Amino acid sequence: MKTLLILTGPQGSGNHMWSKIFALHPQVLGWSALLDTYWIGHDQEPWADCWQDPVLLSRRNWGTHNYYVTSVSVPFMDNGTATVPDFKTFTQQAQAIGLQVKFAVLGRDRNIVGMQQQRVRKGVTLAQALVEFAQFAQPAFLSYELLHLYREQYLQQLSQQLAFPIACTDPRLKEIIQEDTNAKYFSAVDHHPTDDLAHKTSRKWK
Repeated sequence: MKTLLILTGPQGSGNHMWSKIFALHPQVLGWSALLDTYWIGHDQEPWADCWQDPVLLSRRNWGTHNYYVTSVSVPFMDNGTATVPDFKTFTQQAQAIGLQVKFAVLGRDRNIVGMQQQRVRKGVTLAQALVEFAQFAQPAFLSYELLHLYREQYLQQLSQQLAFPIACTDPRLKEIIQEDTNAKYFSAVDHHPTDDLAHKTSRKWK
């Protein structure tokens, strides 16, 4: 059975980065244009028209690959209007044409997501996204932080969990994840009271 993986997350949780990663594998048809361009608006995502009208899924050519990936955030911008994807109708239409549908929900530090949304969209929509994701049955969760920490090892685990091909050793991965964009939100803490406790317990008691 052909598989359609839906990548979704709160706005600012890394849809573009994950779309690039999943587009690397030759067995997967994804957002390949992102591999040549750093950033493209979601209105140009390969299945953007289908998110606006899921009936259009039946008019697509599904004969070229066995694995497909589409990416959409919650909310996504539809001609300047923040819009919640109609996941139920989209999934029903995909299943009606014989596709197995899987969900991968993107995760990132909630404080950073909130700051990102406030900076870019002038409002925090994280709560709205969490309500939508709570309705998914057994989604996989993809962590921005774990990806940057464990890299290839983490992607291998995800590929097994999703039963979905990921190009875990592709040399282009290094460029895709070389910048941890969380870093710009951090500032070092010179001292915290728990530091003293840690120092004390690391020595032998006298």
